[in-house]
Amino acid sequence: MSVGQITSLLRGGIFQVLMLAAPLLLSALVVGLVVAILQATTSIQEQTLTFVPKVLTILLVLGLLGGWMFTSLGDYTAQLFRMIPAMAR
Repeated sequence: MSVGQITSLLRGGIFQVLMLAAPLLLSALVVGLVVAILQATTSIQEQTLTFVPKVLTILLVLGLLGGWMFTSLGDYTAQLFRMIPAMAR
């Protein structure tokens, strides 16, 4: 295996991780920001208040995008397994 192939594999893996994690992280970030703004405007400083909305948002996003995420990960894994014979040469 050449350095170019290894770099391509690493780049593909990192891209796959970012593509699968981004919707969950961005939705949690937006909900956390909205709750933080509400807490700042109402002077409620309860730190556990952001936990429940974030968890519910992440579960909702997983419910909506879970099928796509698992399909994408399965396709990427199948692609890696198809590449194994070429790597052995």
